[in-house]
Order: sequence, then C-alpha cells, then structure tokens
Amino acid sequence: MALKIGVIGATGMAGSAITKSALDQGIEVTTFIRNEEKARGMFGDQPTYRVIDVFDIGKPDIADLDVVVDAFSPGHDPKNVDQHLELAQHLVDLVKGSDKPRLFFILGAASLNIGGGKQLLDQLETLPNKEQWIATPRAQHKEYNFLLQAKDVNWVAISPSRTFKPGDFAPYELGHNDVLTNAEGKSEVTSGTVGRVIVDEIMNPAHHNERFTVVNK
Repeated sequence: MALKIGVIGATGMAGSAITKSALDQGIEVTTFIRNEEKARGMFGDQPTYRVIDVFDIGKPDIADLDVVVDAFSPGHDPKNVDQHLELAQHLVDLVKGSDKPRLFFILGAASLNIGGGKQLLDQLETLPNKEQWIATPRAQHKEYNFLLQAKDVNWVAISPSRTFKPGDFAPYELGHNDVLTNAEGKSEVTSGTVGRVIVDEIMNPAHHNERFTVVNK
C-alpha cells in the first residue's frame, strides 16, 4: 500500500517542495490548504485537496494518514507567530496515545546549538533592530521546547540551516542539534533539499521523537 501523508501549508515554500517530492515518490498526498485554485495550479490533480482552517483539522481528517507534515506558516506578524506553537499543541492533542499518524514538524534554526552552551537564538537576540523579525525565531524555539516535553506521541522535526531559501535539491549533510556549515562556511539549505530529506525520512524513518538538521554541501 502506498504511504499516505497530509501536508499542512502545502503551497508555501517548504510545503510545496515536500508535496512535489512526495508525489514524485508515489506517495498519496492530502493537502490542507486555504486556496484550492492556487494549489491546483501548483500540483494539478495529483493530490487530494482539503480547504480548511488549520485549527479546524480534527481526528477524522487525519485518521487514515501515515504522516502529517506541519509546514504551516502564519507569516511574521508578531500577533500571529504564536500559531506555530498553538498548531503543534493542537496536532499533538489529536494524535496523543497513537503511533499513527506520525507528526513531522518544520522548525526554524533558532534552537540549534552554536557552541559554548548557547543556541542560535541567544546570538540572534544580540543583533540590532531584532524586533522587526525576532518574533518568529522565538516562537519556533518555544515550539521545539514544547515537543521535547510532549508525551505519548510519535513525532519528528527538522531544523533547516540558518538561511532557508527557495531552490532545487542539492547534495547535503545531515546533523542533529548543532548549526551546520558547508565547506565554504555557509549555513544554508534550499527548499528542494529540505523537501527531499523530509520525504526520505518519511519513507525510511531514522529519527524518532527528536529533531535533526540539514545543510547544502
């Protein structure tokens, strides 16, 4: 039987890369989206489309799925960024006590270690004019800490590198909890790489109730 996954936020940068990579691998994809016309323009008739508010997703919506990928982005307005944590809490409540569906979260890089007992967020907090953008790193840092405390739930998460940008799949290196850099000293990864890595993890699970990270070589 083909794997069945759900992608929340399938038309975003990460979500679209995941959806395309999954479809290429013959995985059955249900997209949880706000704009079906936009999604059909990206994916055609291959996925199943569910137009729904993410906080209205209930157990029946995900009951037959093997994995639910949370690629939701509420944007960077400080009034909305806590929805990262709120959606994680909602999804965990839906699946608690069951091995399936597995939850797959996309976190930011802020919770990755940079050495000296510090995380990237500590460094970001020292930068000038941070209040213009710091709300999202703070929110996803909270999301990661919540997942570490989550009990009786099957989850995995990925933190992209410091710079996460649109782009094709490229050779990559995986890590665990530390910020990775490539041979040029850059800590960056493209959406195509993240999409492929997530689908590979879905098809061949190697991480359980933990976060890992990836960098383009």
